[in-house]
Amino acid sequence: MDEKDLIRKAKNGDTLALSKLLQQNYSFLVKYLMKVTLHPQIAEDLTQETMMKCIEKIQLYNGESKFSSWLITIATNLFIDQQRRKKREKNWLEQEQALRKVKWNAANMNEEWNDVLDVLAQINEEIRMPIVLKHYYGYSYQEIGIMMGIAEGTVKSRVSNGLKSVRKELADLEGE
Repeated sequence: MDEKDLIRKAKNGDTLALSKLLQQNYSFLVKYLMKVTLHPQIAEDLTQETMMKCIEKIQLYNGESKFSSWLITIATNLFIDQQRRKKREKNWLEQEQALRKVKWNAANMNEEWNDVLDVLAQINEEIRMPIVLKHYYGYSYQEIGIMMGIAEGTVKSRVSNGLKSVRKELADLEGE
């Protein structure tokens, strides 16, 4: 049975045909992912994920490209998503470590603003930055606007709305 027949049958619900298709492409896909990831276990895991995605989405295969090319596209997208996730996790960990360091420094300088730091850490950078620049470093709204490349009115709005949010969160913390 050739590949086109297997694909047609698989799309019509023939699990044996789908199984054969996946078996025929498994080692090809693993080898591809080994070259991309340079890590055998990750390549195996991504191959398994790709096969699962293929099983779920076989109806979407339109035959415009080779079946193996379709699988490579799925595998590549899964790998890219995985890399993005890792990058986000790494950035989050770095931000958490930086926050712990700032809190430790504040505690050692007998500053009582750990709660404020906790609340600031939860606020978007676009809001946090002007608050810190205004109230910790004393820059004017105009200076902050220039530094951030935004209008002075936008800075005022972000500081005002951000402080309302910080005050509300701090009040909620005190109420607990």
